[in-house]
Amino acid sequence: MILSRLFHVFFESEKTSGILLILCTAISLLLANSVIGESYSAIWLTQAGGHSITHWINDGLMAIFFLMIGLELEREIYYGELSDLKNARLPIIAAIGGVLIPAGIYLMFNWGTPLQKGAGIPTATDIAFAIGILSLLGKRVPAALKVFLTALAVIDDLIAILIIAVFYTDHILWSNLSISLGILLVLFILNRLKIYNLIPYLIGGVFAWYYMLHSGVHATIAGVLLAYVIPFGSGKPNSPSYILQHSLHKPVSFIIIPLFALANTCIVFQPGWLSSFNSPESWGIIGGLLIGKPVGIFLFSFIAVSIGLCSLPPRMKWKHILGAGLLGGIGFTMSIFVTLLAFKDPVLINTAKISVLLASLLAGLSGFTWLHLLLKKSKN
Repeated sequence: MILSRLFHVFFESEKTSGILLILCTAISLLLANSVIGESYSAIWLTQAGGHSITHWINDGLMAIFFLMIGLELEREIYYGELSDLKNARLPIIAAIGGVLIPAGIYLMFNWGTPLQKGAGIPTATDIAFAIGILSLLGKRVPAALKVFLTALAVIDDLIAILIIAVFYTDHILWSNLSISLGILLVLFILNRLKIYNLIPYLIGGVFAWYYMLHSGVHATIAGVLLAYVIPFGSGKPNSPSYILQHSLHKPVSFIIIPLFALANTCIVFQPGWLSSFNSPESWGIIGGLLIGKPVGIFLFSFIAVSIGLCSLPPRMKWKHILGAGLLGGIGFTMSIFVTLLAFKDPVLINTAKISVLLASLLAGLSGFTWLHLLLKKSKN
């Protein structure tokens, strides 16, 4: 399989971003639990324009992250793995399994309690981390596995966005939502009129984000919807969608996501913090990511291939699918993001974050070890 130039650029960018993300997380945890921990934590609570820096990152800069996710999904639908339904079926079905089984495991521990709102936490896969770990295995990784994992993670993000929109919206101010959607409708009309200048779309996108932010629907949804009103055109390097996507890759990968990691992994480990793992919330998250993800991805893929809905790509084996499933348990960015929407209690948020970090670390190590041994054996 020959990787397209666009996919290669995307994969390399996510690979570097994943490695940077690991470093930022480690640095943030070390600083938060050092002698300067209080000062470091205070930085992210600094008020600016009536909101903390962390709030601006989570509700503002992350909207740009979701805009890029939307542009990547659009590209996948037109030119990537999702453009051919036959090729797209396997990662789509695998992603659905990788959402339903983890959510089911979480609810098994937390059904009927206020904690059940966290069911969306273990359903997400972090693209940057997963691809970053996969990249450490070098050129031994089959191209088909790279494409499968990337398509799986992108679809996973789409499902996570839908979960946020449907399940984490408590109240809606319809007037502001109508204004936001009205602005996006105007931009869609500009798209149909073949107006390819990016400026009106970016200006309109800022206002759509503002009114979405004050509507009760999470503001990052505006970023995703904006991606689909920006003209895709021919998809060539001179198309608005292509230009914007490439302009956003580096700022998102090397500024926005690292800032999100620094701000949201500023976790102070209090005495007795290990006891937090002995809670239904923690069991649900760790069980969902470590067991639910690989089981869901593998099981749904196996059933789909067995009944003839799709087939394994060339050079892919079931052992590769299991390895991809293990790496799918790296939740991190999206899992922490959903945590902030699901809970308001700082204790619950901290417990969930620690659980996500532990599960993601173990998922990354197990996925890397499994694939390393598998690919080493194949090479020999």
